[in-house]
Amino acid sequence: MGRVNRLATSTSPYLMQHKDNPVDWWEWSDEAFAEARRRDVPILLSVGYAACHWCHVMAHDSFEDEGIAALLNANFVSIKVDREERPDIDSVYMDAVTALTGQGGWPMTCILTPDAKPFYAGTFFPRAQFGALLQALAEAWTQRRAEVLLAGQQVVDALTKAGSPDTTGALDAAALDAAVASLARGFDARNGGFGGAPKFPPSMVLEFLLRNHERTGSATALDLVARTCQAMARGGLYDQLGGGFARYSVDASWVVPHFEKMLYDNALLLRLYLHWWRLTGEPLAERIARETAEFLLRDLRTEQGGFASALDADTDGVEGLTYVWTPAQLVDVLGPDDGAYAAQLCAVTAAGTFEHGASTLQLPADPADPQRWAGVRRRLFEARAQRAQPSRDDKVVTAWNGLAIAALAEAGVLLGEPHLLVAAREAAELVRSVHSAAGRLRRTSRAGRAGDAAGVAEDYGNLVDGLLMLHQATGEPSWLDASGELLEVVLTRFGADDGGYFDTAADAEQLVRRPRDPADNAAPSGQSAVITALIGYSALTGSLAHRQAAERALASVGALGAAQPRFLGWGLAAAEALLAGPVEVAIVGERVVVGAAVGPLSSLAWRARPPGAVIVSGEPNQYGLPLLADRPLLDGAPAAYVCRGMVCERPVGTAEQLAAALRA
Repeated sequence: MGRVNRLATSTSPYLMQHKDNPVDWWEWSDEAFAEARRRDVPILLSVGYAACHWCHVMAHDSFEDEGIAALLNANFVSIKVDREERPDIDSVYMDAVTALTGQGGWPMTCILTPDAKPFYAGTFFPRAQFGALLQALAEAWTQRRAEVLLAGQQVVDALTKAGSPDTTGALDAAALDAAVASLARGFDARNGGFGGAPKFPPSMVLEFLLRNHERTGSATALDLVARTCQAMARGGLYDQLGGGFARYSVDASWVVPHFEKMLYDNALLLRLYLHWWRLTGEPLAERIARETAEFLLRDLRTEQGGFASALDADTDGVEGLTYVWTPAQLVDVLGPDDGAYAAQLCAVTAAGTFEHGASTLQLPADPADPQRWAGVRRRLFEARAQRAQPSRDDKVVTAWNGLAIAALAEAGVLLGEPHLLVAAREAAELVRSVHSAAGRLRRTSRAGRAGDAAGVAEDYGNLVDGLLMLHQATGEPSWLDASGELLEVVLTRFGADDGGYFDTAADAEQLVRRPRDPADNAAPSGQSAVITALIGYSALTGSLAHRQAAERALASVGALGAAQPRFLGWGLAAAEALLAGPVEVAIVGERVVVGAAVGPLSSLAWRARPPGAVIVSGEPNQYGLPLLADRPLLDGAPAAYVCRGMVCERPVGTAEQLAAALRA
């Protein structure tokens, strides 16, 4: 075995992918910066993630090249960062990349002074261009040092001055309805979704639209959801054989995905399709929810019970190799008749929809013979399993596991699948035991070993959201208690003067700027995640302080939601929950237990759940369940109490009466 570098001991699979590089890599550390100061050389900061296709390309093209490595080792201290493990570092330096180049992306490449100030930045560089660039930068550092230092200070000053823009404003009913109208104007009426290619699944925006429809009855809001969900589920973005969604579509029609599958996307989309089904009874929505949940358990669940971050886009260095088919390959597996049937049903053509005559599998319409398709699908899936498979980034990220816990716990109850609830509970146990130390969260773990990176706001907010859903699904008080402890850390360590929240704690490592991004992008922002958690906790406990904290934080981004609703979907969904009350449903005389069926009142409440509502079932005055305090049975029988904004109606005793109360 050849020499390995310092990354060989990392907990990050992305960093581990570079352990055999001839580059003398360092992890982000005080020691790395001290080495740069000792040698009086700049820092090459390279940021990416394990499932990133172009990160792999640059690694093979440049970082495995002896010539490039020699340039780096002689003239720089080279630091490799996993953006998923250190989103704070990624956020700060991505702002620099965007400011200097006008666009961002991964792999991210920044050149820093030894005191971490960026003076040059870019993304992907081919080997020849990269080598020439490194030589020029090394020369500039030695011969034009004053210019370089001035440039670095100017970048930092500009980023500090920009800070977080003033986006304060009210997210009232009028603002939320205006956001729906704005989204409708930007809707792709032909293909579903918003904007053009590349097209990402807008899960959080669609969740907001569902909640708006439930509150207002808006046919437009529901139509935007239905058309987008249909298009995504029937295109190549969705894995028609194994379930689960790819990260995005490279075209506007959802045909050809960028093939990596991310935990956060699939957790959010599972919840979205579950809610679409709950609201409409759409069979496609139920099927996609079930298949996506099973994908999570089959392909992303780790031995320790958590959920891995992603499946790679590449297999053996070829993007999509595992997933695409030619007509001849279908015939080889299925025979002439079923091969032709599958090609027609799944839009596999002789010309191909992907590369080299291969096609992604689509399902433009439901098969006329579901049993035949089920058999064909099973045989194709089994044949595909014999192909080389993409690598898995088995890093367990706190925030994304929080999203998965929430989705699986709710799916377990709504779909009547106790094993999903069990999986959610086991993931929560892992995060609680491995990712927590002295009351503070760690960002990641791998193989049961916690990483060094501190938890950021999204870790706290999304995990609390998951634990609160688990509390509701199981009736176990410990998840509510843990949520309160985590939110206390958020309130005391992450708050900003305007009522919003920074991405990092006040006592976290100090970077050149303290990151704070209020926008929801591929996953909920830290601030939106915290707002959602605060609302849920206040409804379950009656805490006015937590509700008021959520209201202040929402006010800090009101203008952003009104002006750019595509970038505040989770925040807008939280605003809908507040506007609806949120509704609190307390059911006494019924218990929700892992593996057991729920009673008629509880079952109805979960199916008819208003936007952002909380539901707790148990015995009157059950310890640890504040919503059940001082709420007796109704004539000795189970009863449901419906409250909005901490104002309660008379108890009801039948599912029909409860449905009417929830509709009101």
